[in-house]
Amino acid sequence: MKLRTKRTILIGFAFLSISAFWQMYDSIIPLILKYTFGLKETMTGAIMAIDNVLALFLLPLFGVWSDRCNSRFGKRSPFIYIGTVLSAALLLILHTQDRPGNLPVFMIVLFLLLLSMSFYRSPAVALMPDLTPPPLRSKGNAVINLMGAVGFIYALVMIKILGGEAQDKPSYLPLFLSIAGLMIVSLIILALFIHEKKLLVKVNEECKEAGISMDPEVTESAENVKPGKLPRPVFKSLIFLLLSVAFWYIAYNAVTTAFSRYTTEMWSIGSDYADCLLIASVAAVISYLPIGIISGKIGRKKVILAGVVLMAASYASLFFYTSYHITAVLFFMLIGIGWAAINVNSLPMVVDMCSSGDIGRFTGYYYTFSMAAQVITPIASGALLEHVSYRTLFPYSFGFMVLAFITMSFVRHGDTKPIAKGSLLEHFDAGD
Repeated sequence: MKLRTKRTILIGFAFLSISAFWQMYDSIIPLILKYTFGLKETMTGAIMAIDNVLALFLLPLFGVWSDRCNSRFGKRSPFIYIGTVLSAALLLILHTQDRPGNLPVFMIVLFLLLLSMSFYRSPAVALMPDLTPPPLRSKGNAVINLMGAVGFIYALVMIKILGGEAQDKPSYLPLFLSIAGLMIVSLIILALFIHEKKLLVKVNEECKEAGISMDPEVTESAENVKPGKLPRPVFKSLIFLLLSVAFWYIAYNAVTTAFSRYTTEMWSIGSDYADCLLIASVAAVISYLPIGIISGKIGRKKVILAGVVLMAASYASLFFYTSYHITAVLFFMLIGIGWAAINVNSLPMVVDMCSSGDIGRFTGYYYTFSMAAQVITPIASGALLEHVSYRTLFPYSFGFMVLAFITMSFVRHGDTKPIAKGSLLEHFDAGD
């Protein structure tokens, strides 16, 4: 059995548009709050944290709702269709309120925009595991992450071309139109080529022919377990895995949010800090597909633990840099590879622990723990930077990566299992 790459790419258009939106949102909304409405940094930061706070509650909620949906378009598609159209429309409405004195109305529209994005985020992410056999989900997630990277790059290019100088209070209408247009085009592609209900039947048939269950952990351990509940050993693995998700996001996000300040205070460099983060991003993107293939051969857990070790060792090494040196870039390259190893495999491990009817809910759980980490860590690490020393940044991240390694070591479920070959000849098929 091979990954249907074309199908996965088409599914990935939903995540591509989401990634493009959030890159634009994180870059432009703070500029509007500062230069149009004159808000200070603290208030701007509080407003920018709203999406993470909403995600804690709304992503699991809409994930469960999509699990229970049974429309003629499927479970996830209605949420993706409605959420994308609403978000694109609200983004353009938001532009009309980008005028001094309009802050209350701007905030109302912004809140509705965040709600509409939350409405379809979990269903969009859950669509890939819905339509991908469990052993192939790491490869599938690698493709989805690449699609997200395309959306990320698209948004950066549009910001560079259409963003203007924030101090001059430019019109962001062309930029907002470019993002809204991408969202609608992505939706049209998805609607034309991904017919969820038909594909789900086809995937189930493919799994049946290959002797694979869409609910591997649940069906193997479900004796005397009530429907909708996890077997106790699987539940324990899930808790340890979600704790691991929180720990490595706490570690990673602390560095990404504070690194520009750290380099100013500790290394006395200006915008060159961006080179390190860019190298990490490029290394991650290049690594996605190879890591997806390797994970299918040696197992997700081993690859994740290797990624955690790479990141922990890199954070420990960077602590000893008292000034900037070009070799620091090498450690950021390793951080990018380690982060890719974690990202490609962690969500597939979570959803492989549940039944196919609960993928939306478990996707929501994954995002709840990752978002909670991103709410907590800027505050916790920021307090250490302010009240102790900037030297605490890398030990802080190293410590949480060690915790992630410990909790991940207790995970016993959700790993890949070899796909049975249908005939002797298939054992000689090494391609994908």
